[in-house]
Amino acid sequence: MKFIMENKFQNKTAIIILAAGSSSRLGRPKQLLEYKESTLLKNTISEALKVHAAFVIVVMGANNEIIGKELNPAEIITCFNADWETGMASSIVKGLNELLLLNPDCKECILAVCDQPFVTNLVFENLISEYHKTGKGIIASSYSETLGTPVLFHKKYFDELLDLKGQEGAKKLIRKYAEDVISIPFEKGNIDIDTEEDYNKLFE
Repeated sequence: MKFIMENKFQNKTAIIILAAGSSSRLGRPKQLLEYKESTLLKNTISEALKVHAAFVIVVMGANNEIIGKELNPAEIITCFNADWETGMASSIVKGLNELLLLNPDCKECILAVCDQPFVTNLVFENLISEYHKTGKGIIASSYSETLGTPVLFHKKYFDELLDLKGQEGAKKLIRKYAEDVISIPFEKGNIDIDTEEDYNKLFE
């Protein structure tokens, strides 16, 4: 079984979608918000699945059962983060551990979130393309004068990602290793959904 799995995932980029939060400010699971005749989470998954030579891991936590029912297990790998309440870092750690279980030799991964409605497969593909073109270890998305998700990390940063704690996220490493970072533009990447007002603005 292990041999089959390693062949299935080798030479592919892992796209880890962090979808474990409880959406406390919104008051209902943002993952299930209707968007583009689908949901916010399924839209992100759909775009990630369009990427050539990639596989998708979705990290769930709060509302795990109802969100899981909406997903197709034949298309993606799902995992449950029991420590989701401790913050974003636990989901990064859970997703990365799942990746290393599936493919210990994976050379890079992309961390993405489920509430950037304007993410497209082109954003993911541009990260991968820039990574191969430049050889940089971190390729981040650029928007609103900041760098953030989706962001690609070379495996040399996996250990430090696994050491993240609490609310720490990818930005900690982006700042720490600025000399090894290059960015690609992500138009409307600054738009994410945290409140009902944010969601309503999508349809204005």
